[in-house]
Amino acid sequence: MSNVLQALDRNGERWLLLVFYVMLVLTMFIEVVRREVFAYSSIWGEEIVRYSFIYLAWIGAAAAVKERGHIRIDVLMQYVGPRVKALLYIFGDLVMVFVAIVAFYWSLETVLVSAKFGSVTHGLRISQVWFLSAVPFGFGLVLFRLAQSLLRDLRDFRDGRPVYEGDKLFD
Repeated sequence: MSNVLQALDRNGERWLLLVFYVMLVLTMFIEVVRREVFAYSSIWGEEIVRYSFIYLAWIGAAAAVKERGHIRIDVLMQYVGPRVKALLYIFGDLVMVFVAIVAFYWSLETVLVSAKFGSVTHGLRISQVWFLSAVPFGFGLVLFRLAQSLLRDLRDFRDGRPVYEGDKLFD
């Protein structure tokens, strides 16, 4: 069982991103063909694309936290030592934890209100809870990845190792 959990930890966001991206692209392709060839389009296709994109964004945010791939200005990091750098990353992760907890709370409240009043989507006519849940799901993943990042950074700081900085897009 631990192999499955390790595989999910390594690639969980990637697999989810792949599923939602394929669903988005296929649905867009079908809708373009329907619109251009048959002069007919459906509201359900637009909704699937819209909600797939929302899930992509929030799952992608968690993947970026895991890989430390989120946007940051790291000019200051070139001028400080490894221990200060680790402390700055830990501080940044703690700020992100605070923001993610607040966002998770308020997004979860939106989901609960939608469930309470039974709101449905316009085209698919299914509960909007499934789509509103993308935000708390994404922030839950972000909080999980932030906890992993904090533990890794604290371990590196304690052991005197350089902190994980992620891959750089530009050097």
